[in-house]
Amino acid sequence: MKGGIVFLLSVVAGLVIRPAYAENNAAAAASAQAVVMPASVSALSDADTPQRGTLYRIRHHGNTAWLFGTIHVGKPAFYPLEREVTAALHAAGKLVLEIDIRDNAPFQHALHAHGTYANDDGVERHLSHDTLAVLRQALDRHGISFDSMRRFKPWLLANMLIGLDLERHGYDRTHGIESFLLSTAGKSKDVQELESAEYQMSLYDDMTDAMQEQYLRENLAELADGNALRKAQALIEAWASADGNAVEQFMRESANEKTTSSEFMQRVLLDRRNPEMARKIEALLEKEESSFVGVGLLHLVGDSGVPKLLKEKGYEVEKLY
Repeated sequence: MKGGIVFLLSVVAGLVIRPAYAENNAAAAASAQAVVMPASVSALSDADTPQRGTLYRIRHHGNTAWLFGTIHVGKPAFYPLEREVTAALHAAGKLVLEIDIRDNAPFQHALHAHGTYANDDGVERHLSHDTLAVLRQALDRHGISFDSMRRFKPWLLANMLIGLDLERHGYDRTHGIESFLLSTAGKSKDVQELESAEYQMSLYDDMTDAMQEQYLRENLAELADGNALRKAQALIEAWASADGNAVEQFMRESANEKTTSSEFMQRVLLDRRNPEMARKIEALLEKEESSFVGVGLLHLVGDSGVPKLLKEKGYEVEKLY
């Protein structure tokens, strides 16, 4: 799989950052507040609406948290979500997401703190000659000047190029599941974050220069040969058809990878965050009668997934599909 595993993770459990955001385009951030669904899609009957992702119901002392696996990019054709999901969302008193994507200010602050070099520094001082040449070629393919990107760190450049490739093939963050959930919930529900933009970006910034360079090289190679996109499309299809076996198979294969990208995914983006998410869901179950929690699909998979962690602590965990 090489570095494409982080490409896939950006779809279901990590960050996809577009150059428009990095350039402080507030309009781009505002567009993430709602999903515009064509009338033909909105009019689908319950019988026509397929199951997507995966849905759990967690119970504790009479309180309920619905836990839904999301992807962070999408297409209008993914909507509406099936009735069991929308019914759970409407029944919940609170919507809980990894971060509230409607607020651009914390994102910009975290981007500046963790994703950019100081004014007198640039990425060319932190990459080998060979990696720098490959990066310039990748930017050229997208019509992006190197000078406009040179202050961004390697991890951020990799994620931005991932986002561009996804968008080029029709997968847009403005049609991600979080946007749909926020739009459906409207202003009637409180929205709570499990994490923050500051925290998420700090995880990437903790990589050393050498790790960031390898992270960038692995993902640029997978983007260049098309393997990353093919794998991402397969995983998105597994989400779109609620094919849990396909997702589990992906996780088993990725566990065998020994690249910087795959180890970062498992060690940091999943193994570190999953217990933290589980603890925050425990706190919700202590004080909230009902809540709907949407987190990246891969956080819900396997022995270290959030549902398994909650079940091990004695919570009633039911997989609805």
